[in-house]
Amino acid sequence: MSNHNNRSSRSVRRIAFNIPVDMETVEDTLLLAILVVGCLHGDAAVRLDAGYAMDAAARIVVVRDGSVISRAVAQVFVGLCAHEFGESAFAVSCVESLLPCRMVSDAARWEAA
Repeated sequence: MSNHNNRSSRSVRRIAFNIPVDMETVEDTLLLAILVVGCLHGDAAVRLDAGYAMDAAARIVVVRDGSVISRAVAQVFVGLCAHEFGESAFAVSCVESLLPCRMVSDAARWEAA
């Protein structure tokens, strides 16, 4: 299913954030959701099944859909965002998209920075 660009078409949850939501806080919230799901299902399962991408300039986060693990990341992330920013601060949609094959293990790079 992957092509030479290391991308594949898949269903994703697209979360678009309104101004003035701070996108650095959104990124921290996403990493917290990944940590929570890792505690429930194991880090290896999360690394294998969950994928995400974030475009801070466009104010969008996408989380891969299609497995129990990736859906759990999306559910926890959306729940935390609703609590942190309020339900009117973002919109969620399910779309077919080209999501880079960027696995959750990239979170370690962010945490180390």
